Amino acid sequence: MTAHLPKAEWTQRASLAKLVETLGADDIRWVGGCVRDTMLDYRAHDIDAATRHLPATVIDRCKDAGIRTIPTGIDHGTVTAIFDDGNVEITTLRRDVATDGRRATIAFSHEWKDDAARRDFTINALYAHPETLEISDYFGGLADLSARRVRFIGDAKTRIQEDHLRILRYFRFTTRFGDGWDEEATAACSALAPTLKGLSRERVGWEMQNLLALPDPSATIAKMRALGVLQEVLPECGRREVDQLGRLIEAERASDIEPDAMRRMAALLPAVPPVAEAVSARLRLSRSQRDRLMCVARRDARDGDRPRGLAYDVGKDCALDRLLIAGKDPSSILGWEAPRFPLKGGEIVARGVGKGPEVARILQRIEKRWVDEQFPPRTRVEELLDEELAAR
Repeated sequence: MTAHLPKAEWTQRASLAKLVETLGADDIRWVGGCVRDTMLDYRAHDIDAATRHLPATVIDRCKDAGIRTIPTGIDHGTVTAIFDDGNVEITTLRRDVATDGRRATIAFSHEWKDDAARRDFTINALYAHPETLEISDYFGGLADLSARRVRFIGDAKTRIQEDHLRILRYFRFTTRFGDGWDEEATAACSALAPTLKGLSRERVGWEMQNLLALPDPSATIAKMRALGVLQEVLPECGRREVDQLGRLIEAERASDIEPDAMRRMAALLPAVPPVAEAVSARLRLSRSQRDRLMCVARRDARDGDRPRGLAYDVGKDCALDRLLIAGKDPSSILGWEAPRFPLKGGEIVARGVGKGPEVARILQRIEKRWVDEQFPPRTRVEELLDEELAAR
């Protein structure tokens, strides 16, 4: 029986109809995540298309039709068509000529099955005709979708040897779409785990963030450690940290807090700032991500004693991370905005203290007492100032 893509909102966009008219319905197919997710009744976020046309032809035809394009991955055959209601990545059909585990040398093809054969998983190799919405399934992807099974196309080891990042993608896709582990795939991932060391650290860091952002990756992370995969990308993470991630996810759910990849990354690291700094450098994380991991790594057993004081000292985001990882109630800082300290150095100078370090020290002491007393009103701050000046 022939399968068809449901008529989701995105399949009926006028912009896509114009693109199909421009390139020809028989020379373009919707492919990958948009097809997979629509078949699962999920919302499709990114629309990808495959085409028989060469990139230059795609650009020329789109230009003639008034469709703006960007050659986002021209060396690999990808052109992005720009539309107000969402861009479309259009990639010329390809086949692999040579691979080294990090990048592939490709040749353009005219056959849909050639293109499907170089993809990673069967559920990602589904092609939908843009007008009839008939699905071409070359490797049993529809059956795998129905069975909630993530399976490599062909031999799992061969697919991984073509691109070692597919090990991490397997765990992410199984977490999102699978219902159990494919025996051949997990064995291949375990056997080839050391090849992950040869990958770009940015790619590893990004893939780990994508995994950790899923609703509940805790069982997957534990599985990766049992198979020896996690040790290759995050050797700092031990069994204690894996268990800590599970408790964090439970705490997020209990407080109805959205998943956050960096918070979960912090839970997978010991509370040692130099470790957080080293991991940030190795995975090429941004400065803000590094600062966040470093802040969470400075967590203390006393953090839960004064949640608002903690949020005032380190910022609400870091305080929330630290409280959740410690299993402490974060409710007192949710929706709370830290007050402004109601005292300026000039007021201390006006009371007879000479300008300089002494003014800063008095301000710091009063501010600390103000925070410890849970941010009392201005009248109490004036009393604290009187006490500090009297003690000089």
